[in-house]
Amino acid sequence: MPSASDPAGARSRSGRGLLGIVVFVALAALYPVVVSNPYLRYVGVLTVMYMGLATAWNLMGGFTGYVSLGHSAFFGLGAYATGLLATRLGLPPLLTAVLAGVLVGLVAAAIGYVGVRVRGASFVIVTIALVYISSLVAQGWRGLTGGSSGFTVPRAWPDIPRGQLHQRYFWAFLVLLLAVMALWWFIDRSKFGLGLKAIREDEDKAESLGVGTTAFKITAFALSAGMTAVGGGLYASWFGFLDPIFVFSILVGANLVLMSLLGGIRTLWGPALGAGLLVPSTDYFLVLLGETQAHLVATGLLLGVVVLVMPDGIIPAVRSRLGRRRPPGASIRETRAEPAGAPATSEVGG
Repeated sequence: MPSASDPAGARSRSGRGLLGIVVFVALAALYPVVVSNPYLRYVGVLTVMYMGLATAWNLMGGFTGYVSLGHSAFFGLGAYATGLLATRLGLPPLLTAVLAGVLVGLVAAAIGYVGVRVRGASFVIVTIALVYISSLVAQGWRGLTGGSSGFTVPRAWPDIPRGQLHQRYFWAFLVLLLAVMALWWFIDRSKFGLGLKAIREDEDKAESLGVGTTAFKITAFALSAGMTAVGGGLYASWFGFLDPIFVFSILVGANLVLMSLLGGIRTLWGPALGAGLLVPSTDYFLVLLGETQAHLVATGLLLGVVVLVMPDGIIPAVRSRLGRRRPPGASIRETRAEPAGAPATSEVGG
């Protein structure tokens, strides 16, 4: 087995990680082909959408440790930007989702120039304020957004049955998930990612060592927001109607945090795993318990059990338990090079 310092071994593990993403996406693409039930396809679209959104959130939260509850603002801005570009300029809805991501990413960079200068609870408050400001603007600017009456967005395939529409948007969200996971994988192995991790561990020390902490945080914030906005744009085109109270709901951002924590923050697969467990279970409880608040209680109890058993998330907990079963690795002293034919010596006895 290659050592951690073996460049060839590191490249091999890195290649396997990227291959794992591609294989997962390829297998997941078969879901709407195998499953023909329109409702199950609908749940599948929601699940893949939240997988992509949670992974996009993790670009900021996982690498820098800055917890944002305001990503629903970028989700909503991406949704409305997609609708406005499609209706006012007549552009294809899927193209406008990408353009919306670019525009919202630029807006987020400007906001981040101010927002990331505060830390901890202050940063959380700033992101929450951003959600409420965006929601009030969307509800009040009736001439542009339709106000609280909502906004109709054209679909990419308006003439096909709803079941087939779910199938195509499942694949569209799956492409987004592939893009976000690939971006996370690339950042994790780059000098930029190393700088973000340094910020997460000790920002003051990272800055004293020459890391451009403000520029790094703004870049991560903009990338995270832009990818979230693409997801919002795809949602707008898929659903066909925007309610500002929902798309700018603080619950959307809170769900992204919960999904990441459930699967394991700071990991590639953690947010996707959390979304893959939380979205179907929430929908199952909703169907089982009806249109009451009981399904939220059941989901909360499920999360509570997981947090008590695995406080760091599922993936870190599994890794920790697997690591305990492995034999302890040799220390540097035990594995140091000895002359050929030399007898083994004890480090203690000399």
